[in-house]
Amino acid sequence: MSGDRYAFIVDWLDPQAQIVFKYQLMYYTVDGSLEMYDIKNRRVFLKRCVYPSVSVEHLYVGSIITIYSRQLNIVEYADEYTHQAMEKQRAKTLGLIKPDGMKNMGKIVHAIYRSGFLINKMKIVQLSPADAKQFYSCHKGKPFYEKLCSFMSSGPICAMELVADDGIAKWRTLLGPTNTADAKAKAPNSLRAHFGTDGTMNACHGSDAPDTAAQELNFFFNSPRKCFSGRGGSTLCIIKPHAVLAGHAGMIIDTIQKKYKVTGAEMFVISRPNAMEFYEIYKGVCAEYTSMVEQLCEEKFIALEVSDPDGENPVDAFRELCGPPDPEIARVLRPETIRAQFGNDKVKNAVHCTDLAEDGQLEVTYFFDLLQGC
Repeated sequence: MSGDRYAFIVDWLDPQAQIVFKYQLMYYTVDGSLEMYDIKNRRVFLKRCVYPSVSVEHLYVGSIITIYSRQLNIVEYADEYTHQAMEKQRAKTLGLIKPDGMKNMGKIVHAIYRSGFLINKMKIVQLSPADAKQFYSCHKGKPFYEKLCSFMSSGPICAMELVADDGIAKWRTLLGPTNTADAKAKAPNSLRAHFGTDGTMNACHGSDAPDTAAQELNFFFNSPRKCFSGRGGSTLCIIKPHAVLAGHAGMIIDTIQKKYKVTGAEMFVISRPNAMEFYEIYKGVCAEYTSMVEQLCEEKFIALEVSDPDGENPVDAFRELCGPPDPEIARVLRPETIRAQFGNDKVKNAVHCTDLAEDGQLEVTYFFDLLQGC
């Protein structure tokens, strides 16, 4: 594989002209370099160069990558060799955190990243009883069907599109046997062994075959099914792209869950105009404004609605948990904070949090209503 060259067709939407341009993107595994060819004008668009933030793990149909501030949507494989290689290597599957597993969402997400998966999509949803029956229709008539559907509609769940080499089998191995007692005996390091209770309340669900995975992913991510959000007194937390790429999202969520409830979550990729609009309050005030915008629209990030268990306005206290904006200062003064543990610098400082108490609901609404892509 060291000398492989993979080819993809990518789309780029010009935000000013609102015109979609198509390019052929080539990626060379020997040195991690890439080049782009303008299909319409039949000319080289980007000469071959090394671009460290794009790696082969991020290249598959449906992925969105950013190259020199351009968000490129990978829409198809450009040749049969790439198609065969990528479809075999980068298999997608559905990962569900069930209602009983949500209190351990951070730990489960961390285990997913640690096991070599990419999380391509994520959202917390609340299934209605009818939704649950539709999703589990393949089990209709079985003794556990009604109990399972009732349980799966009893509280929020987290749906994820997971990507990995042989992803379906790999995810089911990480899950362990369906019954928690069997999981503890036969796969003590599995998710169900650690976080499950029985055969129904077993923390997580996984697709069992490629066709099933496609159907289940379509159920959650290609439908008008909206993200669940508590919408009470809450604040916004954004796990920034660099922290997601580094695999820190699970540990950050786990840190949050020790004091707060995560009542909403979705993975986003937003345009530069949206990033500028969201950060507009910092324009002319914060010297890092432009770099903050670039970081937010560079790659996928996770938006969280964070709520106080006692119903208090969490904005001020949660901002304290995040720590000073500069991670270097945070590591000296507040080493236990999120930015001290996971931040790099004032731009890549792991998380954004709402600054003003009166803006908590406004920022939550921006992502979970105005930008809602569910």
